[in-house]
Amino acid sequence: HPKLDALIAVAHKLRSPGGCPWDAEQTHNSLTKYLLEETYELIDAIESGNRDEIIEELGDVLYQVVFHTDLGATGSAGEPFDIETVAEVSAQKMMGRHPHVFGTPEELERYAAKTGDDVMLNWDAHKQREKPERASVLDGVPQALPALALADKVLGKAEKLGLIDASDVPA
Repeated sequence: HPKLDALIAVAHKLRSPGGCPWDAEQTHNSLTKYLLEETYELIDAIESGNRDEIIEELGDVLYQVVFHTDLGATGSAGEPFDIETVAEVSAQKMMGRHPHVFGTPEELERYAAKTGDDVMLNWDAHKQREKPERASVLDGVPQALPALALADKVLGKAEKLGLIDASDVPA
Protein backbone atom coordinates (compact mmCIF):
# COMPACT_ATOMS: atom_id res chain seq x y z
CA HIS A 1 0.00 0.00 0.00
CA PRO A 2 2.23 2.80 -1.26
CA LYS A 3 -0.01 5.64 -0.08
CA LEU A 4 -0.17 4.21 3.43
CA ASP A 5 3.61 3.74 3.36
CA ALA A 6 3.95 7.40 2.29
CA LEU A 7 1.82 8.53 5.26
CA ILE A 8 3.97 6.45 7.61
CA ALA A 9 7.09 8.07 6.11
CA VAL A 10 5.61 11.56 6.59
CA ALA A 11 4.93 10.90 10.29
CA HIS A 12 8.41 9.47 10.76
CA LYS A 13 10.09 12.43 9.03
CA LEU A 14 8.11 14.91 11.12
CA ARG A 15 9.28 13.18 14.32
CA SER A 16 12.89 12.66 13.20
CA PRO A 17 15.84 15.01 13.76
CA GLY A 18 15.48 17.91 11.34
CA GLY A 19 11.69 17.42 11.27
CA CYS A 20 9.08 19.29 13.26
CA PRO A 21 10.12 20.13 16.84
CA TRP A 22 6.48 20.03 18.05
CA ASP A 23 5.93 16.54 16.62
CA ALA A 24 9.22 15.33 18.11
CA GLU A 25 8.19 16.54 21.59
CA GLN A 26 4.88 14.66 21.66
CA THR A 27 4.09 11.61 23.79
CA HIS A 28 1.20 9.17 23.79
CA ASN A 29 -0.27 11.13 26.70
CA SER A 30 0.12 14.56 25.08
CA LEU A 31 -1.61 13.30 21.93
CA THR A 32 -4.70 11.80 23.58
CA LYS A 33 -6.66 15.04 23.39
CA TYR A 34 -6.00 15.24 19.64
CA LEU A 35 -7.05 11.63 19.12
CA LEU A 36 -10.28 12.33 20.97
CA GLU A 37 -10.90 15.56 19.05
CA GLU A 38 -10.25 13.91 15.68
CA THR A 39 -12.57 11.04 16.61
CA TYR A 40 -15.38 13.45 17.43
CA GLU A 41 -14.75 15.30 14.16
CA LEU A 42 -15.07 11.98 12.32
CA ILE A 43 -18.35 11.27 14.09
CA ASP A 44 -19.65 14.70 13.01
CA ALA A 45 -18.57 14.01 9.43
CA ILE A 46 -20.29 10.62 9.43
CA GLU A 47 -23.46 12.15 10.81
CA SER A 48 -23.34 14.86 8.11
CA GLY A 49 -23.08 12.19 5.41
CA ASN A 50 -20.57 14.32 3.50
CA ARG A 51 -18.22 11.93 1.68
CA ASP A 52 -15.32 14.41 1.41
CA GLU A 53 -15.53 15.29 5.10
CA ILE A 54 -15.66 11.61 6.06
CA ILE A 55 -12.53 10.91 4.00
CA GLU A 56 -10.70 13.88 5.50
CA GLU A 57 -11.62 13.00 9.08
CA LEU A 58 -10.85 9.29 8.58
CA GLY A 59 -7.44 10.47 7.39
CA ASP A 60 -7.00 12.53 10.55
CA VAL A 61 -7.87 9.55 12.76
CA LEU A 62 -5.59 7.32 10.67
CA TYR A 63 -2.80 9.86 11.08
CA GLN A 64 -3.25 9.70 14.85
CA VAL A 65 -2.79 5.92 14.70
CA VAL A 66 0.29 6.32 12.50
CA PHE A 67 1.69 9.01 14.83
CA HIS A 68 1.21 6.79 17.89
CA THR A 69 2.85 3.82 16.16
CA ASP A 70 5.83 5.98 15.18
CA LEU A 71 6.14 6.86 18.87
CA GLY A 72 5.79 3.17 19.68
CA ALA A 73 8.71 2.33 17.42
CA THR A 74 10.93 4.34 19.80
CA GLY A 75 10.01 2.11 22.74
CA SER A 76 7.78 4.81 24.24
CA ALA A 77 5.50 2.15 25.75
CA GLY A 78 8.14 -0.41 26.68
CA GLU A 79 9.22 -2.83 23.97
CA PRO A 80 9.12 -1.09 20.56
CA PHE A 81 6.26 -1.81 18.17
CA ASP A 82 5.28 -0.60 14.71
CA ILE A 83 2.20 -0.36 12.51
CA GLU A 84 2.70 -3.94 11.32
CA THR A 85 2.47 -5.16 14.93
CA VAL A 86 -0.67 -3.08 15.51
CA ALA A 87 -2.24 -4.41 12.29
CA GLU A 88 -1.33 -8.00 13.16
CA VAL A 89 -2.83 -7.76 16.66
CA SER A 90 -5.97 -6.10 15.27
CA ALA A 91 -6.44 -8.73 12.53
CA GLN A 92 -6.01 -11.58 15.04
CA LYS A 93 -8.48 -9.92 17.42
CA MET A 94 -11.12 -9.48 14.68
CA MET A 95 -10.66 -13.06 13.47
CA GLY A 96 -11.00 -14.35 17.04
CA ARG A 97 -14.19 -12.37 17.54
CA HIS A 98 -15.68 -13.65 14.30
CA PRO A 99 -15.51 -17.46 14.50
CA HIS A 100 -18.71 -17.50 12.40
CA VAL A 101 -16.51 -16.24 9.53
CA PHE A 102 -12.94 -17.39 10.32
CA GLY A 103 -13.51 -20.36 12.62
CA THR A 104 -12.96 -24.07 12.37
CA PRO A 105 -15.72 -26.07 10.70
CA GLU A 106 -17.16 -26.74 14.17
CA GLU A 107 -17.12 -23.02 15.06
CA LEU A 108 -18.66 -22.07 11.72
CA GLU A 109 -21.55 -24.38 12.57
CA ARG A 110 -21.80 -23.49 16.28
CA TYR A 111 -21.69 -19.72 15.73
CA ALA A 112 -23.51 -19.55 12.39
CA ALA A 113 -24.99 -16.07 12.00
CA LYS A 114 -27.47 -14.81 9.47
CA THR A 115 -28.19 -11.48 11.18
CA GLY A 116 -26.38 -8.95 13.29
CA ASP A 117 -28.49 -10.03 16.26
CA ASP A 118 -27.20 -13.60 15.79
CA VAL A 119 -23.64 -12.26 16.00
CA MET A 120 -24.36 -10.21 19.12
CA LEU A 121 -25.73 -13.27 20.94
CA ASN A 122 -22.18 -14.66 21.06
CA TRP A 123 -20.14 -11.41 21.10
CA ASP A 124 -19.60 -11.25 24.86
CA ALA A 125 -18.57 -14.92 24.94
CA HIS A 126 -15.96 -14.26 22.24
CA LYS A 127 -14.61 -11.28 24.19
CA GLN A 128 -14.55 -13.29 27.44
CA ARG A 129 -12.55 -16.04 25.71
CA GLU A 130 -10.12 -13.37 24.52
CA LYS A 131 -9.75 -11.68 27.95
CA PRO A 132 -10.43 -14.32 30.63
CA GLU A 133 -8.80 -12.13 33.30
CA ARG A 134 -11.80 -9.80 33.29
CA ALA A 135 -13.80 -10.54 36.42
CA SER A 136 -16.58 -8.00 35.97
CA VAL A 137 -18.74 -7.15 32.98
CA LEU A 138 -17.64 -3.56 33.59
CA ASP A 139 -13.95 -4.43 33.15
CA GLY A 140 -12.83 -2.87 29.88
CA VAL A 141 -15.44 -0.11 29.87
CA PRO A 142 -13.34 3.00 29.21
CA GLN A 143 -13.62 5.29 32.22
CA ALA A 144 -12.56 8.26 30.07
CA LEU A 145 -15.80 8.13 28.08
CA PRO A 146 -17.92 11.26 28.37
CA ALA A 147 -20.50 10.90 31.16
CA LEU A 148 -23.51 10.21 28.94
CA ALA A 149 -21.64 7.70 26.78
CA LEU A 150 -20.31 5.97 29.90
CA ALA A 151 -23.81 5.82 31.40
CA ASP A 152 -25.17 4.38 28.13
CA LYS A 153 -22.43 1.72 28.08
CA VAL A 154 -23.05 0.73 31.73
CA LEU A 155 -26.82 0.62 31.19
CA GLY A 156 -26.29 -1.54 28.11
CA LYS A 157 -24.23 -3.99 30.18
CA ALA A 158 -26.91 -4.02 32.90
CA GLU A 159 -29.60 -4.71 30.31
CA LYS A 160 -27.62 -7.63 28.84
CA LEU A 161 -27.48 -9.13 32.33
CA GLY A 162 -31.24 -8.67 32.75
CA LEU A 163 -30.78 -6.21 35.60
CA ILE A 164 -32.85 -3.54 33.86
CA ASP A 165 -35.22 -3.20 30.96
CA ALA A 166 -33.93 -0.38 28.75
CA SER A 167 -37.49 0.44 27.70
CA ASP A 168 -38.03 1.57 31.31
CA VAL A 169 -35.14 4.06 31.17
CA PRO A 170 -36.15 7.57 30.06
CA ALA A 171 -34.52 8.67 26.80
